[in-house]
Amino acid sequence: MMGLYYDETHVGQKWQLGSYHFTREAVLRFARAYDPQSFHVDDAAAADSHFGRLAASGWHTASAWMRCYVEADEASRKQRIARGEVLPEHGPSPGITNLKWIKPVYPGDTVTYWMEIIAKREMASRPRWGLATKHSEGFNQDGELVFAFDGKVMIQRKGA
Repeated sequence: MMGLYYDETHVGQKWQLGSYHFTREAVLRFARAYDPQSFHVDDAAAADSHFGRLAASGWHTASAWMRCYVEADEASRKQRIARGEVLPEHGPSPGITNLKWIKPVYPGDTVTYWMEIIAKREMASRPRWGLATKHSEGFNQDGELVFAFDGKVMIQRKGA
């Protein structure tokens, strides 16, 4: 995670992962392919919905988080390689909880994503790995929280 070994992480460590701009074209393309509900693909239907206008799919908001995460992690890993350091293996994620779409994301919005380690523990059953719990959030250009979830990821321990 972010090019770090488990031993190099600490509770409270926080990263800005990046931002994603939701263009009208991207909102429609994603929704047509993956979530073709009327309020994601049709202006008139969206105007009559609880959103009041065309809104991005929540899954698009989550996918944008993943894109920003992967790009930030890749950049961190490239920096480590440039310094001649050994990279930790990527570990699996046992899943996410508390997924929340707090406010709609509309075409024209830019969401900036953050991730913070909120807990970590060594894994007795897998001594090569530690488990980090992270809280992720996305804020629109007005500073409003629009998206959040908690996730866990296994991180390789140094020297393991």
